[in-house]
Amino acid sequence: MSDDGERKQLLHLVFGGELKSLKGLEFRDLEGLDIVGIFPDYKSAELAWRAKAQASVDNAHMRYFIVHLHRLLDPDSQQATGR
Repeated sequence: MSDDGERKQLLHLVFGGELKSLKGLEFRDLEGLDIVGIFPDYKSAELAWRAKAQASVDNAHMRYFIVHLHRLLDPDSQQATGR
């Protein structure tokens, strides 16, 4: 917990786009990526990810991802996130 008694922010980015191939992770159009947002914890990021993934279920090439920004910002942190 932080000094004011609140939980520490563990930032997560949710984004997606159409992949060139179902076997890879290369996007068709980088300028067309859907940046859903940055969220303060995994749970809220997962909710946003689920909503976007379910809304695009008819497009097999469309994929959404959750990026653990807190791990990139502080790679030496020993914070146990469970995710």
